[in-house]
Amino acid sequence: MKTLAVIGASYLQLPLVEKAKEMGLRVICFAWADGAVCAEIADKFYPISIVEKDDILEICRQEKIAGICTIASDVAAPTVAYVAEKLHLNGNRYEAAQRANNKFLMREAFYKAGITGPRYIRVCKIEETDFSDLHFPLIVKPCDRSGSLGVMKVTTLKDLQSSLEKALSLSFKHEAIVEEFIEGREISVEFVSYHGVHYPLMITDKVTTGAPHFVELEHHQPAELSKDQFRIIYSITQRALDALGVTEGASHTEYKITQSGDIYIIELGARMGGDFIGSDLVQLTTGYDFVKGVVDVALGSFEKPMFSRKSHSGVFFLCKETERLLPFFQDDTEKIPIVKKELRDPNLKPVSCSADRSGYLIYQADKKISL
Repeated sequence: MKTLAVIGASYLQLPLVEKAKEMGLRVICFAWADGAVCAEIADKFYPISIVEKDDILEICRQEKIAGICTIASDVAAPTVAYVAEKLHLNGNRYEAAQRANNKFLMREAFYKAGITGPRYIRVCKIEETDFSDLHFPLIVKPCDRSGSLGVMKVTTLKDLQSSLEKALSLSFKHEAIVEEFIEGREISVEFVSYHGVHYPLMITDKVTTGAPHFVELEHHQPAELSKDQFRIIYSITQRALDALGVTEGASHTEYKITQSGDIYIIELGARMGGDFIGSDLVQLTTGYDFVKGVVDVALGSFEKPMFSRKSHSGVFFLCKETERLLPFFQDDTEKIPIVKKELRDPNLKPVSCSADRSGYLIYQADKKISL
């Protein structure tokens, strides 16, 4: 029986562990014990931080793993690449995973490749940084975090100072990036890559809280775009993957489309989109088992994606801003075709990051659903 290593063990990795077990694989997981729901179903669980790459490497060598992967985790992706590279398994190069996990290194790679994005600067020490070439409003982000953590739109120098202090404190490397804010519609793009060949899967429309934190409230597939827009966005994404050196596995790329139709790449993660985009929506929309595809890439047994359906799907998240959704969580209503739902906390609160949301519901239908 082949052994698959999964980096991370939270609910985000649950679809991956379940799929690997379904495929007849032995699964070992690495993560802190707190919130490690996958520990209950994995064959072996190691309570080790996912960033302790050398410790994980040694265990994976002893376990004689056949592959290693993760889904929906930016922080885990460099460790996956590091172990795969050291053990000569299929995966991205470690330096490519590092570029995809650092928003500044990513921007530098896009700029060198001539890919259009907002103007930006890296900040390590606020007092030593010159912001005079940037125009408000601005977006502040930690260079190496995800899930909207530490993201803030600012319109004044005073707000910039306080937002940078928070972003720097949240960054693992004490680095932040400041970008000119692009006003426009938000979309994201899912790809799977194998040996440097990039296969487009789907584009997702996003609904967020807007300023200042831009936490996702809804995702819908397929995005309401023209065929030409699909083609252009897929082409830019392929160039972006090449610019970063991403050759293997899932990727999730975020864009802004302005009112005039200009397309700006915001960031790219060398992992499947979270918020059930990769684990659920892609398969509901296209019939392609994206999670199995990620496992197949890790094991070196990948086959070109085939689509078996054309449907619509989406996810709504529950929080104070979307309390209108609460009745759909409390009743077994048949008003909408719900595939799956979960209410984690009935006490709703305003959100400043993805972790503040209280529940979700996923649908599949013949057309986009609005609630």
